[in-house]
Amino acid sequence: MARVNKIGLTMKDYRGAPSTLCQGCGHNSILSQIMSALFEMSVQPEDVVKFSGIGCSSKAPTYMLSRSFGFNGLHGRMPALATGALVADVTMKGIGMSGDGDTASIGMGHFKHVIRRNLPLVYIVANNGVYGLTKGQFAPTAEKGLVLKRHGENPYMPIDVCMEAIASGASFVARTFAGDPKQLRTLIKAAFHHRGLAVIDVVSPCVTFNNEPQSHFSYAWARDHEAPLHTMDFIPAEEEIYLEEPMEPGEVREIRLHDGSVVLLKQVESDHDPTDRLAAIRAIERSYQEGVLLTGLLYINTEKPTLFDILNLPEDKPLNRMDEAILRPSRETLEMLNQEFFSGAAPRGNGHGG
Repeated sequence: MARVNKIGLTMKDYRGAPSTLCQGCGHNSILSQIMSALFEMSVQPEDVVKFSGIGCSSKAPTYMLSRSFGFNGLHGRMPALATGALVADVTMKGIGMSGDGDTASIGMGHFKHVIRRNLPLVYIVANNGVYGLTKGQFAPTAEKGLVLKRHGENPYMPIDVCMEAIASGASFVARTFAGDPKQLRTLIKAAFHHRGLAVIDVVSPCVTFNNEPQSHFSYAWARDHEAPLHTMDFIPAEEEIYLEEPMEPGEVREIRLHDGSVVLLKQVESDHDPTDRLAAIRAIERSYQEGVLLTGLLYINTEKPTLFDILNLPEDKPLNRMDEAILRPSRETLEMLNQEFFSGAAPRGNGHGG
């Protein structure tokens, strides 16, 4: 018999359409842990609204929470969509799924401003360092010196999503690994309960474009030596990477990826204070020097006002449930505003920085 949560739902009620992502893709693990976290917290799917931009990661609304409303938007514009929807209905909880290109390239401006406004949103960055949908070009988070056969060597320093988030004043910042389901699920739960923007940078290796092309059985080598009649792709099945045992505080663990390369994960120390912003920045800087990927809750601020607080939005009745009589200014209010505008009072701004 299927397991039932406190509101009488099974895991089936939290699933979406079957994933078309590559088998073994870490993004599938992220989606699985989002669904598991919401099931375990007994969240009503209809109380969640999901958003995404463009990229492999941004197919997420289709693959999870079929009972929830969702919007797959333009490249980098996911935060703008989420802002409009959540301001209209403050009773909903938003989950935004983005990628390293969607957030750290074309969407960087939107990323910075949604942080500045502290919109109550769980903002997940599925970070694999490459543009998977357009054949594996370097993403802004790709490490300097990374060599890809069709794109040469990356000459640029990488953008660190967590460092950008903390520097921009984010109120919740965490990093984890798609192959560490327990930590990932725990951080998603914590983010869902945070009052404000919660950024989770999830390292999610690409099984297709992070492989070495030297083997004659690799797809890159085969394409170099064949005379195709037409273009077609086939992605091999790979096992998803999972940590057999949870990491202990301060532990460094070597993770071997599908292509044979190695990434070093380091769990934050037990004495790390996630409420100390400068300590979080120093910890990330130390991780650069040690050559490790720091994971865990890096920073949280529970006192920062949200966008809903700043706009003084009512909590008893969302804006999209109000009728015209409430939303439309009265004649008296309009006359008062007109008197202000024509009385010689200083203008309130023209919307263009004036």
